[in-house]
Amino acid sequence: MEVARVRKRQFAGQEYWGRPVPGFGDPSARLLIVGLAPAAHGGNRTGRVFTGDSSGDWLYDALHRFGWASQPTSQSRNDGMVLNGCYVTAAARCAPPHNRPTQDELAICRRYLSAEIKELRRVYVVVALGRIGWESWLRASGWWARLQPRARPKFRHGEETTLPDGTILVASYHPSRQNTNTGRLTRPMWYGVFRRVRSLVEAGEASHPQLA
Repeated sequence: MEVARVRKRQFAGQEYWGRPVPGFGDPSARLLIVGLAPAAHGGNRTGRVFTGDSSGDWLYDALHRFGWASQPTSQSRNDGMVLNGCYVTAAARCAPPHNRPTQDELAICRRYLSAEIKELRRVYVVVALGRIGWESWLRASGWWARLQPRARPKFRHGEETTLPDGTILVASYHPSRQNTNTGRLTRPMWYGVFRRVRSLVEAGEASHPQLA
């Protein structure tokens, strides 16, 4: 793809991954994080989702703070990062122009998200980052079609919905620069989401021993 060929001056000496970026994490995860897409000079460059960009800095900092990540930052897919009990993925697998995937692109990628959801059989809590991540998970998991429009979860930051199968969906603003630089998403708001998610996962493990 063009951005991997031209590259950013800051990373001109690096070879970009420049291919679809897979999900990353613990296959026995109880927590699933669904983002938007690989950043042009983040996941698209490094080959690992949420790695090497500011959104990843926010995400892995929170995952480390609340016990899911082995380190607070991730700059390379070979940096030793390990996720425990958590899996991170995205609605789109390639870096879209202007960070805005089209509906056709999302539909093409949805089968990969659906396949991950089916394989991650122990997931109990899902955090959807941004409206696109939220809707993509609902569609890929089948809940968008199964629920009547009025019964579908609402996208609001911090909104928490327990679905009929017991899965808990938590909505959050995406930690993009557009949100973090403008103050729409602050560190206290962000940490508040993951503090709540930690309590939800622990409560789920206590009430469902098979998840522990």
